[in-house]
Amino acid sequence: MGKAPKKRSLADKVRKTKTSSEIKNNPFEVKINRKKFDVLGRKSKHDVGLPGVSRSKAVNKRKETLLKEYKQKNRCSKFIDRRFGEYDTKMAPEDKILQRFTMERQRVHEKKDVYNLNEEEELTHYGQSLAEMEKFNDVVNSDDESEEKGLLSAELTASHFGGGGGLLRKKALGEEEEGGQRAKSRQELIEELIQKSKQEKRERQVQREEAQELTEKLDQDWKNIQSLMVKKTPKADKQEEKPKLEEYDMMVRELGFEMKAQPSEKMKTPEELAKEEREKLQKLEADRLRRMMGEEVVEGAQSQIHFSADDLNDGFILDKHDKKTLAYQEGSGEDDGHSDLESEQESENEEEEEASPKPKKTLSKEEVKAQQEAAKAELPYTFAAPESYNDLKDMLHGHTSDNQRLIVARTQKSNHPSLAVGNKLKLQKLFGFLLEYIGELATRSPPELSTIDKLIPEVYALCQMFPDAACKAMQSILGDAAHSMEETLEVKGHAAFPTLDMLIYLKVTALLFPTSDFRHPVTTPALLFISQALTKCPVRSLQDLTSGLVLCSLGVEYVSFSKRFLPELINFLVGTLHLAVQDKASLGMTLLYVPPFRASGKYSDLLVLSSSESCRSWSKKSLPLSATHYKTEMFIIVFFHRLTCLSTCLDLVKRCCLLYKDLPSFTHIFKPIRTLLSKHLSTQILPEPLQELSSEIVEAISSTPVTQSALVFDKRKPIPLKLLTPKIVEVLDYGKKRGSTREEREKERLKHKYKREFKGALREIRKDSRFLAREKLNEVMNRDAERKRKVKELMGSLATQEGEWKSLKRKKK
Repeated sequence: MGKAPKKRSLADKVRKTKTSSEIKNNPFEVKINRKKFDVLGRKSKHDVGLPGVSRSKAVNKRKETLLKEYKQKNRCSKFIDRRFGEYDTKMAPEDKILQRFTMERQRVHEKKDVYNLNEEEELTHYGQSLAEMEKFNDVVNSDDESEEKGLLSAELTASHFGGGGGLLRKKALGEEEEGGQRAKSRQELIEELIQKSKQEKRERQVQREEAQELTEKLDQDWKNIQSLMVKKTPKADKQEEKPKLEEYDMMVRELGFEMKAQPSEKMKTPEELAKEEREKLQKLEADRLRRMMGEEVVEGAQSQIHFSADDLNDGFILDKHDKKTLAYQEGSGEDDGHSDLESEQESENEEEEEASPKPKKTLSKEEVKAQQEAAKAELPYTFAAPESYNDLKDMLHGHTSDNQRLIVARTQKSNHPSLAVGNKLKLQKLFGFLLEYIGELATRSPPELSTIDKLIPEVYALCQMFPDAACKAMQSILGDAAHSMEETLEVKGHAAFPTLDMLIYLKVTALLFPTSDFRHPVTTPALLFISQALTKCPVRSLQDLTSGLVLCSLGVEYVSFSKRFLPELINFLVGTLHLAVQDKASLGMTLLYVPPFRASGKYSDLLVLSSSESCRSWSKKSLPLSATHYKTEMFIIVFFHRLTCLSTCLDLVKRCCLLYKDLPSFTHIFKPIRTLLSKHLSTQILPEPLQELSSEIVEAISSTPVTQSALVFDKRKPIPLKLLTPKIVEVLDYGKKRGSTREEREKERLKHKYKREFKGALREIRKDSRFLAREKLNEVMNRDAERKRKVKELMGSLATQEGEWKSLKRKKK
């Protein structure tokens, strides 16, 4: 329902009566078109416009043209003769009539007129009229009382159900052709069919009786013969002749006794699992506290015995568990697949035994005391989340590494985030406290590395639960270490290698966060810290060298998936091998020394081997982390430690060879290592494992094919490309092109005119569509107003009638 049309204002009426001169003189009716600039001698026609006048003219023009077309749309006031061939002079009148009759018949037999049965049309079936067939002149006697009821001959069936008229007619025609006799009537044909069908029935009855007599005679003869053939066999022979089951029958029986699938419990959410874990721990803790106080622990609640409505409560129990059941003896038969039933029966018996009340045992004082001591020695099952680092230390103090891991795990389960509102913040703090505790364990002497190893899984679980908090905690640790190293470098110019706690933090970072990402908020700063330490920290002792090799192994672990190239790693390994060369003068200028290593100096012979006899007693071992701060002066221990460092360095070189073998510059990167191993370290006395490892590395570097060739100048100067002379077009003022041909100017003029006309046409189409939309809206509003008026009149008349009826009703009272 549209809005009611607005009433014309007085201003519109006055405006219509105004003359053109009054409108032109009215400043509110005039629009001045401003110019960008004035041109002398140019006369403009559109300096002043009258938008109101032009708008009213356009509206009047559309009312005279477009509105009339819209109102006359889909209206036809002409008589057009659409008869077929009426204006075709080439067709004869007979052809026109015949074609019109054909078209009329086709129109009648369309789908929409399938059930439109006209009286003029005669419906047929197999060439015979349905009106004649529906007279039912041929009455067929029923043979229901005969024994062969329902059996009909082919001719009779065809005549009744298949349109017998056509079939009989075809048969009659065939007889006429064969015998040349007169055609039989319908009544004669039907009587002949009835006689044939009765004759066939009698013949079938005779055949059935003869077959029955023969069958009875054969049965009697067989009984006489069978009495002579019967011979009784003993029971033993019958048992021996017991037929064996076929394979198919055995498989069917096995499938019948096969274990059926049991319905499983529904999958529980993490919140439900956490709730069950906490309830279980709380129950165990309550039992432990009762045992510690010397109270008796109730193992199970006594189940209630069910009494039926018919129970007389006289002590007589009908269903006791003393029934004898059938069971197979061992070895008496094959397994029939009843194991699932037996397991269910056993589980039911166990549940009944658990539910049945057990007699309470009274404990002596010694047993109660022993029970209290055992309960006190046990770990509590529930722990409150520590609020500070000191609370965590007090909670873990005095416990073994396994118990500490168990305490942290139980604390995590007892304070799951889904159990309470503030548990999430508590566990996030617990992650930071654990990292701090791991650092303290690493700084102790000796460091408790086994305890750290036990706590790592719990730290990983907390990291997976709160990745953002774990990221911020690890970032703060790495940031503090990097800032302290930068401050030391600014003051002294060099810094010491990271301590054992920092090395463990770097290792934990690789375990907790992905190292294969191109950029990661935790692993990327850690990798930068490793690179800075390998470059800025000088090697002044075996402990520093051990720390550097640990950093190298961490760097290899960081880039093992991404295969990112670390030049600091290769440089440190080359410098480590350089420390093992005894004759530094033979190196010459073959190596370029990059800090923190030098060509010669006080600490350039840290890995030089002096004893050949000790090499034979050395066995290959992994480099321990505790060696980063362990100092000793014993010669044999120092010698073995040098060999271990050298072995670790060669292992890392081999891993780097496998890691970077696909790089195009692989041979150039590992050329210094190949030179050191093949020319300088091969002449020295090394243990056999190290010699084999060195030869494998040299062979791996040498076997890699060189895919690049050296850069060489071309023999000839390259021939430059052919360049065409550019076509210069003079561009004058205002972007107009001059110097073009007449055809091009005409083409540009037509393009410009086409664009202008196209835009004008689009503008006119939009105005026409808006005009039609307004007219349609006016029609809708007029119809709605008329409907409202009529409804109002009807309601008024109904109200008056109701008032009159009520007044008459009151008068009658």
